[in-house]
Amino acid sequence: MGFARTCSVALVGVEGVVVEVQAGLEPGVAAFTLVGLPDKSLVESKDRVRAAVVNSGAEWPQKKLTVGLSPASVPKGGSGFDLAVACAVLGAAERVDPQAIADLMLIGELGLDGRVRPVRGVLPAVLAAADAGYRHVVVPEATAAEAALVPGISVLGVRSLRQVIAVLADEPVPEEDESLPGEGHPDPVMAGLLLPGAALGVPLPDALDRPDLAEVAGQHRARRALEVAAAGRHHLLFHGPPGAGKTMLAERLPGLLPPLTRQESLEVTAVHSVAGVLPPGQPLIDRAPFCAPHHSASMPSLVGGGSGMPRPGAVSLAHRGVLFLDEAPEFPGRVLDALRQPLESGHVVIARSGGVMRLPARFLLALAANPCPCGRHGMTGDGCDCPPRVIRRYLARLSGPLMDRVDLRVTVEPVARSELTGPGTAEPTAVVASRVLAARERAADRYMGTPWRTNSEVPGHELRTRWRAGPGALAEAERDMERGLLTARGLDRVLRVAWTVADLAGHDRPDAEDVAQALELRTGIQRGAVLAGGRP
Repeated sequence: MGFARTCSVALVGVEGVVVEVQAGLEPGVAAFTLVGLPDKSLVESKDRVRAAVVNSGAEWPQKKLTVGLSPASVPKGGSGFDLAVACAVLGAAERVDPQAIADLMLIGELGLDGRVRPVRGVLPAVLAAADAGYRHVVVPEATAAEAALVPGISVLGVRSLRQVIAVLADEPVPEEDESLPGEGHPDPVMAGLLLPGAALGVPLPDALDRPDLAEVAGQHRARRALEVAAAGRHHLLFHGPPGAGKTMLAERLPGLLPPLTRQESLEVTAVHSVAGVLPPGQPLIDRAPFCAPHHSASMPSLVGGGSGMPRPGAVSLAHRGVLFLDEAPEFPGRVLDALRQPLESGHVVIARSGGVMRLPARFLLALAANPCPCGRHGMTGDGCDCPPRVIRRYLARLSGPLMDRVDLRVTVEPVARSELTGPGTAEPTAVVASRVLAARERAADRYMGTPWRTNSEVPGHELRTRWRAGPGALAEAERDMERGLLTARGLDRVLRVAWTVADLAGHDRPDAEDVAQALELRTGIQRGAVLAGGRP
């Protein structure tokens, strides 16, 4: 009886589980049995593997063949096990040395002609392999750069099963010509990396191509709110009539965020790889992502889900970046309220019949809302035709519990003609981003040795006891709480914003003016000329 074993990885969300692929040959009628809780796409690998082995010049064993995937209790799906199954069968048939594949991690789909096709989720799969102690990984050549991001791993990128057999058998490695697609046609080999209908394959915009804050005319209060939101990672609401610049401002928020750290880049890249939205040729995402779903988006598309094993939603695709909901009151209230849990915890747990998945979702939420369905409520000139009950129902979709988690609320007024036609004197994104980076560094130094890096992450109890504001600085905020303008959570969020304002101003701790500015950004109630003529 011939026996061989090798390994692959099953993905549950963005977490990988190492799977041992075992192949056993015994006398009997030629048959191929695959066990170990495979899904439909994995069951079909029997035909793909057989054809790939034969078309690669190897002999298919004419015996009873059983392939087991262990642990059998873990659901397994996708075509990424093809390469491991093929090598395990060839090892059991002694076409390759079984010892050579015993400690090898193999990931990839096989075409009927023996070509190795790329699959999604290579980065989290290789991370799981590294955590389990594996040091040698074989992946499709198209995803070798993505796998090489994991330190301490030796990566072999291959184009075909013939090349894998040659490497394992210590034979000359054949050259495989890349079949170039016709002009105007997508490369069929890359289809395994992309989800259909997702407008994928377009690289993320370069830093030079991102919209610049200098293009925004006027809106000094809203620009200041953007800077504070980026410096402390505070959630933000822009409220105002159509055409005032709410969307324009929100689209410039990602450019103010600092570059991602190495660990953050790996987290973001892993989510995008699993979701099938990692642009080809860009194995590592090093800038904050920006996700702006349409207001018709369903709950599964926003928080994750789908049939079978859930997939990442917009909240996870915006991890370490910005989730922008334009026309926020047009979203169903049930969908908006689903954001409350990830806003607090930084992750989302999705339970479906196919399994339970935990996905990262630490994003900066930016909302934009009109004052009413027609957008003219409160404007001079053309009056609003919306009845009061319609306006109340429209704004009520932004529920109180959700808005209590939004730190900054700014009314965006229409731009004056003098600001729109006058000479452009607004600060560009690069200048504001430098102040944001300096404020982030001050906060990181203050929270050194703690699990927090930005002010929005620090629990209120820690800010009230360990990092106190200046004497008497919270007096006005405490009065607002007594008058019912602030909840206990709201007071903690005002304190977090005050620390961000102090970091931008270079203060050691917030004073009364910092807290007053935080209160104005939180409640929308103007308090003197703090933002208009105070500190920059």
